[in-house]
Parts: sequence; C-alpha cells; structure tokens
Amino acid sequence: MDFSFTEQEEAFRQELRAWLEANLPEGWLDGTFNMPDDEASFLRDWQRKLYEGGYAAIAWPKEYGGRDATLMEEIVYHQEMVRVKAPALINYVGIHMVGPTLMQIGTEEQKATYIPKILTGEEVWCQGYSEPNAGSDLAALQTSAVKDGDKWIINGQKVWTSFGHVADRCFLLARTNRYDKKHKGITAFLLDMNQEGVETRPIIQMDGKHDFNEVYLNNAVAYDADIVGAVDEGWRVSIALLMHERTGIGAQVFTLEQQFNDLVAVTKELEADGEPLMNDPFVQRTMVDLYARSRGSLLNYYRNLTKQLKKGHPGVEGSMDKLIVSEITKDLFAQAISLQGHQGVLWKEDAVVGGSYWQDNYLYSFGQTIGGGTSEIQKNTIAERILGLPKDMGR
Repeated sequence: MDFSFTEQEEAFRQELRAWLEANLPEGWLDGTFNMPDDEASFLRDWQRKLYEGGYAAIAWPKEYGGRDATLMEEIVYHQEMVRVKAPALINYVGIHMVGPTLMQIGTEEQKATYIPKILTGEEVWCQGYSEPNAGSDLAALQTSAVKDGDKWIINGQKVWTSFGHVADRCFLLARTNRYDKKHKGITAFLLDMNQEGVETRPIIQMDGKHDFNEVYLNNAVAYDADIVGAVDEGWRVSIALLMHERTGIGAQVFTLEQQFNDLVAVTKELEADGEPLMNDPFVQRTMVDLYARSRGSLLNYYRNLTKQLKKGHPGVEGSMDKLIVSEITKDLFAQAISLQGHQGVLWKEDAVVGGSYWQDNYLYSFGQTIGGGTSEIQKNTIAERILGLPKDMGR
C-alpha cells in the first residue's frame, strides 16, 4: 500500500499551512493565547473565518459552499489541523452530520434554508438522539411528537446533548407512531431550540467543565416542513446521519498520533533519580506497546480508507476505527497520569506538566468510549456486520 501523497495533495497541504499561519489567533502557535471567557463566540468567529477562507467544509460540493475536496485532501486537512491543535469546530454536528444528511435526504427548501447557515456558523446544531432510557438502544426512545394541523407537539427528554447550550437547532428523533417493531414509527425533525418549549440544563462533568446537556421538551413545536425524510421513517434517516458521524470520528487517529508524540516528550521531560523516565526499561516497554497500538490504529484506518476510496462511500469499518482509537486514547492518558506519580493528581495551575492538559484529557477520555456509540455497541457491530457472527441473543 502506498501511503505517500500526490503533488497536488502536498500543494494543498502547503496552501493550508500558509493560511493557518496567517489566520490562527495571535499567540496560538507559540502557546501564549488565552481563551476568552465567551468561548462560544470565539469559536463561532473562528468557523466564520474558516468559511471565508474556504476551509469550513472542504469536502462539501461546491454548489453547497464547499470545495469538492477529495478524500485524500480531507486527510491532509485533518493532519494539518491536528498538527497546530486548531480551535474546535463549534458546528461539528452541523458540518459533519446534519449538512451531509440534508444533502442526501433533505428537501430543496431545507437545503436552501439551513445549509448556508450551517457552513458560516450562523446556526449551531446539536443532535437529539440519546434519552435517559434510550442511549445505546436508540430505538427505545420515548420522546413523542403528536400531529396538530401542520404542527407537531413534542414532549420528552434528551440527554448527553453536545453543544445543546449554544445550539440554535437540533436534529431530533421523536416517536410519532407505536408499531410492534420499535425501529418503526420514529420521525426526524429539525427543531428550533430557541422556543419556549425547549429547556436546556447543563451536565457538569467530573473535570468541572460543561460540554453536555439535558434537554427538556415541554410542548415544543415543529412543523411538517421540519421533517427530514418521511413520517415514521426516521430510523433510516438516523442511520444515514450516524454513518457520517462515524466517518468524522475516524479522523481522530491523527489526534491520537499527535498525543502519543506529546507523551514521548513528557517521558523525556520528567525524571526519576536524576534520569529521564524514558530511560526506565518499564516505561520503554509501555511506550513501545502504546506506539505499536496507535500505529496499528493508523494503518487500520488507512486500510479502511482504501476500501472507502474504492467503494465511494463510508462503511461499517468506521466502527473499528472508533473502537480502537477511543480505547487506546484512554490507555494513553492513563499512562500520562501514571508517569507523573503522586503529582498526577494535581489540578489546574498546580499540575507540573502541560498545565492540566493531561488531567483534563484523562478524565475526558472515558467519555470517548461512550459518545458516538459505546465500545460495547461497536464490538457488536464489528462482530455482526464485519465478521459475520450471529446476533447477540441478549438484545
């Protein structure tokens, strides 16, 4: 397999590097930038700048404001964004999930209404899937939508809603009919979050941060024009959206590669008995194991990428990438904390290495094995749809 890039792809890399150097916030590249208190506004401005530079959604067709980038150019894009640890994309759900789904299934009116604002960051999106009793078993959702003329009255609760506290719109699943088969009778809505019937409550994580939310729907209103696909056929729509989500998750292999390199630097910086930790044979063995696994995840991603290039669309192999990367990431940050010894429990300004970078990400890494589909669900998908094993009889 040839992992080299073409001259055209390398030219795109140099173009992107030059743009990032000219447009990243002052102090970002040298590590002196301080995030403003209003982080959401900063990230909206950053997405607007990406849009103006032609880098907000490079893989989108030109007719929708993208640049028809090839899959390999997307890989280059992810590599370069990881290299500079670029600011987060606040409209990740809109760019990587809602927008592509609307292009695939949405009406012309929906495309014209929502896609331009997704691209510019004018409207931030969240995803209303998980519920207190319907997380991994998405088909068990109970949020209801009852038709009232051209309106739908929606009641229920969503949980673990990323970006819900800053979102303008929600790609929401609700039960519109109760068939014997629970996968039927679900409808996908494009819900306005800025209405009286929608209440968002923060979920404070164990690291003290607020990324997730509970969303309560009390007679919230959606309209016929807000339905994606057909009434009661939302399961098909949800699968289309999740396929796009899995594709975005796969690119995290490059983040993992960067994090491993950062951890190598830590083993050289920290000392025990006057010697860098990297000189310790036990540390060396652990780092070799992490290197082999992270490198293997990258090569497996490239293998799946090759299959995608041949087929022209993503497949279930994204579950392999998601499972492998999230589990290795958790182990990598556990190793980072372990290397710091007793000092690994220090917090914020007391942390001795990298501020609280390693502590923050160690705690966050547990969530990565849950968000986007738990590791257990990914294993079932791999077993049934890739290995051809029989279905889990316990489900």
